[in-house]
Amino acid sequence: MSADSDIRRSIENARDVIDEIDLELVRLLNSRAERAAEIGRAKQGLGQAIYQPDREEVIFERVLGANRGPLDDEAIRRLFERILDEARRFERLKNQT
Repeated sequence: MSADSDIRRSIENARDVIDEIDLELVRLLNSRAERAAEIGRAKQGLGQAIYQPDREEVIFERVLGANRGPLDDEAIRRLFERILDEARRFERLKNQT
């Protein structure tokens, strides 16, 4: 067996694992969105704003504190900023219906 075929097999195996992780991320993000919608409904019932910057800072502190790499804190913060942006958008959409 050649070194090239070993490398190709290694790439394929790594891609298979990434594909599985991607599917799990989709499942987890959708589960998170469902919880965000629940919170959005509760906030609406209490007359609270959807955007709560203090809560988001708590989230950033927690996820950055848990980060052990290889992604740096800046990358994790950007990813979570996007996740939270989408959660707010989803909360708003769900509260309009």
